[in-house]
Amino acid sequence: MVVEEKYMARCIELARGGEGNTAPNPMVGAVIVHKGKIIGEGFHRKCGEAHAEVNAVASVRDEALLRDSTIYVSLEPCSHYGKTPPCAELIIRKGIPRVVVGTLDPFPEVSGRGVRMLREAGIEVVTGVLEEEARALNPAFMTFQIRKRPYVYLKWAQSADGFMDIRREDASVPSVLLSSAETLRRVHRLRSEVAAIMVGTRTALLDNPSLTVRHWAGRSPVRVVLDRTLKLPVGSHLLDGAVPTLVFTAVEVESRPNVEYVQIDFGQEVLSQVLQYLYGQNLNSLMVEGGAELLESFLDAGLWDEAWVETAPVVLGAGVKAPAVPGVLTGTEQRHGHLLETWKQKA
Repeated sequence: MVVEEKYMARCIELARGGEGNTAPNPMVGAVIVHKGKIIGEGFHRKCGEAHAEVNAVASVRDEALLRDSTIYVSLEPCSHYGKTPPCAELIIRKGIPRVVVGTLDPFPEVSGRGVRMLREAGIEVVTGVLEEEARALNPAFMTFQIRKRPYVYLKWAQSADGFMDIRREDASVPSVLLSSAETLRRVHRLRSEVAAIMVGTRTALLDNPSLTVRHWAGRSPVRVVLDRTLKLPVGSHLLDGAVPTLVFTAVEVESRPNVEYVQIDFGQEVLSQVLQYLYGQNLNSLMVEGGAELLESFLDAGLWDEAWVETAPVVLGAGVKAPAVPGVLTGTEQRHGHLLETWKQKA
């Protein structure tokens, strides 16, 4: 098992090469071993392109060796036709006699089908090697398939005494800048890795945010804003059409280029409706950068998975109180006096 784990760890390492490019597909790595020697490696580079198994097989110089090899793959080989042919079918066709899988595909209608197809073809299949690590590789993909909603990240910066900002009622009063240049780059990197980003009406009115990726190289996520009675002025950055934007409102209004108005019932659970719509749009992750009220609504409803909290070495004394996270602290980091914490939802 130690040997199996060594090669699976390499699969997981390879898989991370596709970070930021595979969504809504998962990151997957594959390694082909012949008599104790790696003869092929590959990972899923980009959504719509070849899967990890295909790239690994293509990297093998002598295909005759495949008939006496083991292929290790971090996620169960697919068994259905999508944008690419089934990887399980490729493994059968190439005559690879043994497959070691990190974790099964979480999608209930697919889970186990790839393994079953391989076994029915007479291939030895081992599952559950470094399963926890393999599942942790793709939290958004796993949550999206199992819970039928996007993986929700909450993000905010707060002062050392627990305030997110001074109290403001006028957009002419600037917010307190709590992030450093370095942590701002980190936030924009995180933005480039999620499918969508969300704020509430108050934040949109007071800050007029762009919610785009500017301090990092990468694509900007789909912007999401709550605007129940259409308070946002036409000149708002969120309505400029620069990035696909979803405006959830109670009012029936015609959409325009790159700005889609989605009418929902604000008398019902608003967040559930928003997440259900994002799920239907195949947006598998959501970063919430709203104010305290929006953040607390996600926390209170239990509709969150991970929280990123930055504490700056600044004392405000009063203002908008930051939320308390009812989760498990999973990581801390110090950056030039700024404390960066990662929290996870309790299992």
